[in-house]
Amino acid sequence: MLTARNVLVGGLLLRAGMLLYGLWQDANMTVKYTDIDYNVFSDAARFVWEGGSPYQRSTYRYTPLLAWVLTPNAWLHPTFGKWLFVACDCVVGALVARIVQERGMSEQRAAAYSALWLLNPQVANISTRGSAESVVCAAVMAALYAIQRRQIVLGSMLFGLAVHLKIYPIIYALPLLVVLDRSAPEARLIAPPAWPKASSSGNNKIKSGSRLKGWVNAHRVCFFIVSASVFFLLSTAMYCMYGQEFVHETYLYHVARKDHRHNYSMWFLPIYLTFRSPASVAMGLLSFLPQAVVVAVLGFAYGQDLYFAAFAQTFAFVAYNKVCTAQYFMWYMCFLPVIWPYNSQRLVTKGLVLLGVWFGTQALYLQQAYRLEFLGENTFAPLWLAGLVIFAANNWVLQQIIASQRVVPLFGPSGHVSSQPLVKKSQ
Repeated sequence: MLTARNVLVGGLLLRAGMLLYGLWQDANMTVKYTDIDYNVFSDAARFVWEGGSPYQRSTYRYTPLLAWVLTPNAWLHPTFGKWLFVACDCVVGALVARIVQERGMSEQRAAAYSALWLLNPQVANISTRGSAESVVCAAVMAALYAIQRRQIVLGSMLFGLAVHLKIYPIIYALPLLVVLDRSAPEARLIAPPAWPKASSSGNNKIKSGSRLKGWVNAHRVCFFIVSASVFFLLSTAMYCMYGQEFVHETYLYHVARKDHRHNYSMWFLPIYLTFRSPASVAMGLLSFLPQAVVVAVLGFAYGQDLYFAAFAQTFAFVAYNKVCTAQYFMWYMCFLPVIWPYNSQRLVTKGLVLLGVWFGTQALYLQQAYRLEFLGENTFAPLWLAGLVIFAANNWVLQQIIASQRVVPLFGPSGHVSSQPLVKKSQ
């Protein structure tokens, strides 16, 4: 019988095997298995262990907290970080099973959906190569799960930690604030207080006051205060130790980042061509506008279905981002097993079509990237066109998922977790 435990063990064995194979490949082959970022993490951890700053390692663009956690790389074993990332991967898988079970799914079906993450070779490859994305994914999923269980303080603390680790989870603040309308039986339901129909100046003030009162409740205030406190406490502690360098490398760098290396983003070539020009900074900031609008609209529109809102937001965030690499896909893939039970697309038919388009456009890009990197051919224009195709394909895939998704509020009218029937898959 398929159980969550069996899938979890299988996922752990898969990652252990890939990690051990990676050690062999690193020792015997020219092309290394380990991601270059893992070497950056390890070097930064060694500097911290020796009493220095993690930013002594060039290209370290993360919170010092990550380097601290990875100090056993310096004094215990170089693969400690990879095993930690594997453990975080497994935590995400275990949380997926719990989330869908508490929403009314049987253990066997919950195990099958958790396998979409735990037995996914792409996910396993990213974590075993040494990418730290699984740490952020685990923090995010744990935060949302705590909110689902109406543990507002714990969820808020974990959310503050997730945003400190990497700034992108801040986009989930909007759907979290929306869903906290129904986070407990005593919380106010979705409908705001009725507005007065009169249009006089005095009544307009009453209208605005009623609207504000409708949005402010104890759960939202608690979420804001606790999550902000955790974020600022951690950030203040890091600032006291590492100064402005921490603020720049961890946060500001990513806002004004100009990446001239080719990547899946449609923005890479315009930024590359204007890299030495002041216009590139403006172009990088300009790329945030459509991204911010789309992400905000999705978060507000689907906020009551917390996990689907987070998936749609993250998918759009990555698709519209000015830098896009394979590691970023993990940010939304962790939500897919949670939202797919409420999608009418059949996983083995239409789901494979969506997956084929998603992978096929990436293969088109990688073909051009191979010609550039290994054959020395000038394929910048085809690379940019392939990036545009990826962007269009991602928008189409997201539209297809949204169109066939049954939006199920996380909390029912009573304030308890909604356990509505799952969607019957279309043929």
